[in-house]
Amino acid sequence: MPRALSKISPDWWDYTTLDPHILRDAATLKPQGLLTLARPGFKVVFYDTLEEFYLAEALEYVDAWRQSTDANPVGICGPIGPTEHLPLVARIVNALRLDVRSGHFWGMDEWFDSATGREVPVTHPLSFERADRELCFNRIDRSLRMPDAHLHFPKADTAAYRATWDGSVRCAVMQGGQGDVKHWAFNDPLPRKGRHKDAPPSPEDYRKLATRVVDLHPLTIAQNARTSGGGNISMVPTKAITVGPLETWKADKVSIWHAGSHDNPFGQRLTAFMISRRIIDSAVPMSLLADHPNVQFNYFRGGLGTCAIEMH
Repeated sequence: MPRALSKISPDWWDYTTLDPHILRDAATLKPQGLLTLARPGFKVVFYDTLEEFYLAEALEYVDAWRQSTDANPVGICGPIGPTEHLPLVARIVNALRLDVRSGHFWGMDEWFDSATGREVPVTHPLSFERADRELCFNRIDRSLRMPDAHLHFPKADTAAYRATWDGSVRCAVMQGGQGDVKHWAFNDPLPRKGRHKDAPPSPEDYRKLATRVVDLHPLTIAQNARTSGGGNISMVPTKAITVGPLETWKADKVSIWHAGSHDNPFGQRLTAFMISRRIIDSAVPMSLLADHPNVQFNYFRGGLGTCAIEMH
């Protein structure tokens, strides 16, 4: 039986093309039901306040860098969205006088400027590198922070960035948020064309994707306008550079942070349900994490909302 057309854009794959039974089962999950989805390799953690939530996210940076030495460097790969933890990272490092000079950091993604064929410059108002530097790294005392060579931001020419994932630096954790289209970083579903016209890529094929320039799903463009651009869709690039599943599986742990301000109540339930039940489908890229050996979903309890129908 052919897969349904997307209700968002018929030219793309996304979660609306799934078996309706999966969507219905996910929507019935109560907050406490999410906790029951934990299994070996998949942990679910709740936080009662946003302060606790973002502090825990910041401490993952600190914990990774505390493991690092000159002989055995360790780093963390981090997102833009959420960003509220980033100033906390700098504050903790400075307050503890923690020497993180041997530590490393990978940015997850960056916007791609189709007009120039390059990544957007740090002067761009939506630049992810700019956000990481201004919110975190520029705030760490110069005597404590890692050199610029230890900060790895993806570029349009991905070769140098990909080379930093050669194993010489251990990635203790890859953090991420979750977008409306159920991605981490910009690992969006693929367009429905060519050899993927009738079926999305197999999980095995999607897992082979490395850091690359991608076309963004329309839902991702709309979401970033909502969360970062005041709703102005026209200012959001339609392409981006993203860390790939290939690099993701080189991280010891994948830690996803659901504050409730990016994906909606249904989406926060759907991906946890699919990972727990090992329902893997590249139309829902986050579901591929079912095969990663160490995944943790972190939820702000107040951001879980409800999937009940409410007219507003």
